[in-house]
Amino acid sequence: MAIHWFKYAAPASFYGLAGRMIPWFTGAAVVTTLVGLYIGMVLAPTDFQQGDSYRIIYIHVPAAWMGMFTYLVMAGWAAAGVVFNTRLSGMMVQALAPTGALFTFVALWTGPFWGRPTWGTYWVWDARLTSTLILFFLYIGYMALRASIDDPRRADRAGAVLTLVGVVNIPIIYFSVQWWNTLHQGASVRPGSSSMATVMLTGMLVMAFAAWMYTIAISLARVRSIIIGREQHSAWVGELLVAEGHGRPSGTSEALPGSNEQGAR
Repeated sequence: MAIHWFKYAAPASFYGLAGRMIPWFTGAAVVTTLVGLYIGMVLAPTDFQQGDSYRIIYIHVPAAWMGMFTYLVMAGWAAAGVVFNTRLSGMMVQALAPTGALFTFVALWTGPFWGRPTWGTYWVWDARLTSTLILFFLYIGYMALRASIDDPRRADRAGAVLTLVGVVNIPIIYFSVQWWNTLHQGASVRPGSSSMATVMLTGMLVMAFAAWMYTIAISLARVRSIIIGREQHSAWVGELLVAEGHGRPSGTSEALPGSNEQGAR
């Protein structure tokens, strides 16, 4: 019997699927984080040029990658929302944004700890640093724009436009070291090859995978909360709350605790 995955485009169906996936991705995030940190902090050798200061890459590089990748995923959901006018698409963009902003901030914050002993300065206005800072502002701008619009559907559309316009910044970040003269070194990891020692590369890739698992887990948890807030007036939400022991009086239009959005109809 064929599985009709498109049914999960409905928030009510996706809510249950997300709940089943969260424990698996959470467990994978915990395990891979511990493994990655052990490889990077214990097994990986000291770099002959940078000493132990290079170990910040096990946090900095995965965070930088995830900041960019999360924005691309947001843009994909935003495009799907514009083309297919699906409510879930806007909810997923909203759920992903805080985590993408967090990873971008971590990349910007940890970079100076690597840059100071390597470059002799904490910050320079080179192309990659500046474009990454712009990425952080795009995340903040998206969340501020959503917060300024009361109607969730209008907020989805406005946020989608901003996200799709801002996606042009991602290739600028990635190719900046090739297009301009910057202090950042070229890519150490390339398709089919790497200039890093195997154990160093393994630790960094495991940490990158851990960042993916965390992003998926936390975004699924966040989108479940968004779905409940948006769909609070729907019959299925009332039945769900009753089943979970959080029933509310029949016919009430009272918002759920912590929700500041009107129900989408």
